[in-house]
Amino acid sequence: MDNKDTDEKYMRRCIQIARNGLQTAKPNPAVGAVIVVPTADGGQRIIGEGYTSAYGGPHAEVNAFASVKPEDEKYLPEATIYVSLEPCSHWGHTPPCCDLIIRKGVKRVVCGCVDPFAKVQGRGIKRIREAGIDVTVGVLEKECIESNKRFFTFNTKQRPYIILKWAQSWDGFIDDHWHPTAFSTPFTQSLVHKLRAENDAILVGKTTALRDDPQLTVRSWSGQNPIRIVLTKDTDFANEFLKSHPEGWLCFPTIDETLTFLYNNSKQSLVVEGGAATINSFLSADKWDEVRVETSPRIVADGTKAPKLPAGVVEVSRREYDGNTIATYTR
Repeated sequence: MDNKDTDEKYMRRCIQIARNGLQTAKPNPAVGAVIVVPTADGGQRIIGEGYTSAYGGPHAEVNAFASVKPEDEKYLPEATIYVSLEPCSHWGHTPPCCDLIIRKGVKRVVCGCVDPFAKVQGRGIKRIREAGIDVTVGVLEKECIESNKRFFTFNTKQRPYIILKWAQSWDGFIDDHWHPTAFSTPFTQSLVHKLRAENDAILVGKTTALRDDPQLTVRSWSGQNPIRIVLTKDTDFANEFLKSHPEGWLCFPTIDETLTFLYNNSKQSLVVEGGAATINSFLSADKWDEVRVETSPRIVADGTKAPKLPAGVVEVSRREYDGNTIATYTR
């Protein structure tokens, strides 16, 4: 196995373990770190692994070094540490990870991608190199960025990552003759709740709020409920709606005001669940990053037409569950 294959192998492991921090690390990125040392037979072995703790806790690199057994510490001068995102170079809730790496004296650092956060942006890599440590950057870069797509969008576009989601009939309607209709199966509904748990906020329009009175919770999954938002310019409706609903709901009159609030409050992702007019308003404003469409085999013949996929989308996944198909698209 050549060096490129070895680097990609361990970077995939970083991406894999980083998922453990997806829900709890935010607004920090979910990062994975793996410490590898050479063996006498010319191979390698992992002596430490870690992922980002819940917000305010240790970063992936700290946890990886902490997991190294005392008897393996002597191997660190020959070790390579793989990290899915550039080690931080600034003081936050925790000290800079680049300083820890330098202090531990590893031989090599492999970063999946550069951190877009303004206080990092290559500074961690620069400091590690200045300490005389070999640094390789860009191993599985696309996959590493994808694993933290919310964090990257938030820091590069100054807005949350936006997912447009709807369920539709086989013939392209989101209801049955304008009556609320559940096209999801019990299992795919649990996947919807998983999606909500993975994101910071969820939004519907006034019509959906009136007609469906949705809970928009994660009751079929584990995790925190997202901030729940109704997009409406009707101030009377907004006032009455908020009076009759529990804490955790907000109303905004425009998309831009919604996104500004979420950005200013460090909320990195938003799921737009409907209805059709609301989703179409995000498409018209070109405010979207991902589209997720669940299609049922059911035919209804008439009702509210489902939104149309925007031009230029790329299908990145398509899976079937209980007869329903869930397709995901990006730009």
